Amino acid sequence: MKKAIFLMILVAVVSSLAACSLLPTPVLAPTPAPSATAAPSNTPEPPTATVEPTATETPTETPTPLYPPEGIGPKGYPYEVNPLTGLKVENPEILNRRPIVIKVENLPRKDRPQYGLSLADIVYEYYTEQGTTRFSAVYYGQDAAQVMPIRSARFIDMNFIRMYKAVFVFGSAYYLLYDRLFSSDFSNRLIIEYRDACPAVCRFDPGGKNYLYADTAALQDYLARRGIDNSRQNLDGMFFKLESPEGGQPAEQVFTRFSSAIYNRWDYDPASGKYLRFAETENDIGGTNPQYAQLTDALTEEPIAADNLVVILVRHSRVDPRADIEVLDAPMLGTGPAYLARDGKIYEVKWSRMAEDQVLTLVDENGEPFPFKPGQTWVEVFALNSMVTQEGSAWRFLFLKDW
Repeated sequence: MKKAIFLMILVAVVSSLAACSLLPTPVLAPTPAPSATAAPSNTPEPPTATVEPTATETPTETPTPLYPPEGIGPKGYPYEVNPLTGLKVENPEILNRRPIVIKVENLPRKDRPQYGLSLADIVYEYYTEQGTTRFSAVYYGQDAAQVMPIRSARFIDMNFIRMYKAVFVFGSAYYLLYDRLFSSDFSNRLIIEYRDACPAVCRFDPGGKNYLYADTAALQDYLARRGIDNSRQNLDGMFFKLESPEGGQPAEQVFTRFSSAIYNRWDYDPASGKYLRFAETENDIGGTNPQYAQLTDALTEEPIAADNLVVILVRHSRVDPRADIEVLDAPMLGTGPAYLARDGKIYEVKWSRMAEDQVLTLVDENGEPFPFKPGQTWVEVFALNSMVTQEGSAWRFLFLKDW
């Protein structure tokens, strides 16, 4: 009897052990390699009268590894996806508002690095006058506590206000443009410095520089107080795919030269899958001795990097006929030549904007949507007859006046 009981117990133990061996072995997901970042820069503390920024603020949008293979867009975006980046946002409620376009300076060099550019969804760089450029940064899917230094508007900015149905924050404007802006149908969405605007638009005085800056989150309350329509807008147009398109040519470096005073180099970083921006540090009169330094964001202390680097060629024209003054316009309506650099390759495409209230996007030779990579986009706006050359995996864009 005792022997039978012992045998029954032994069988039960063996069965239990056999059952345990059938459980699947857990598989650990690989840890993504960290992307390269620049050394932090010293960010001066703001005065107590202004809102102190979060020094370690970083983007909250990230591409999901389960990105739909068919892509997202150019319309019918999921509710939680930012139509300007193709990425899910942490809190979908942030998309229930208008985009904000903020005008940011690029010269003088002593005012670099700028604040908040790494947090924009899209950044446009374009020629202003006398060899200089400025930025128009589009904020929608995330906020930035400080975007600065804010400077005056140019005629080209009217394209961005209309295409993104945006609120526009700027410092001032040439008198003809100022009149056109404030007589437009979007005049109530123009934000300049007012006495009651802070903490939305304030002054910041690091080292006596007296910068004008905007806080995109604080702007929401300011718009509500002024009774400005800040409802969610139709931003259809951009098409996103995580997978690289077929074709293209190697593009490890992209050079964008506006003048001997403004020239940039974009280096592809395989670790992050982004193009890192290096800006000129000295004038290069003869074009034979360029000097660069990596550009960072003074707010986030992150390198300026683009998932998509786009160069579009657009006809420019004079607004003021005087020969010694450059006041330009560049209507971005219709289609034109464009280049998209993503994932270490460059593609010859076309930019397209068929109506003033449509978002600028990219199409192929057949007019079909061409995919952006999910993430941040930088757009370099060049004159229509600018020169494009290729040297191996390096591409050079030289701005040539067409007016």
